[in-house]
Amino acid sequence: MTKLTTHVLDVYSGKPGAGIKVDLYFVSEGNRKKIKSVVLNSEGRSDQPLVEKEEFKKGKYELIFFVGDYFKIITKNNDLKFLDDVIVRFGISNNKEHYHVPLLVSPWSYSTYRGS
Repeated sequence: MTKLTTHVLDVYSGKPGAGIKVDLYFVSEGNRKKIKSVVLNSEGRSDQPLVEKEEFKKGKYELIFFVGDYFKIITKNNDLKFLDDVIVRFGISNNKEHYHVPLLVSPWSYSTYRGS
């Protein structure tokens, strides 16, 4: 099925990133169009694909993971966070495939890749 999905793993606590807000944008010629905003479930995943089928177009996308608020609760620390919003920009060259964008994150670092 042609779709875009994501999930977050909190490597600080070794748990899924439950409750993290994620926004998805389509970027075209410098303009951003918001497609969806979700809050990740107890497994650190969205309940539905972020975009799928005919709405899943070739082009540039941007995911914004609002991890600062999440780690404020997890660490019980109100200081200014090192990471606040993690922005991942990526391209979809074949909208007939499933693209999965995982985020592994701690209060001080993150990593992402094209998953399956």
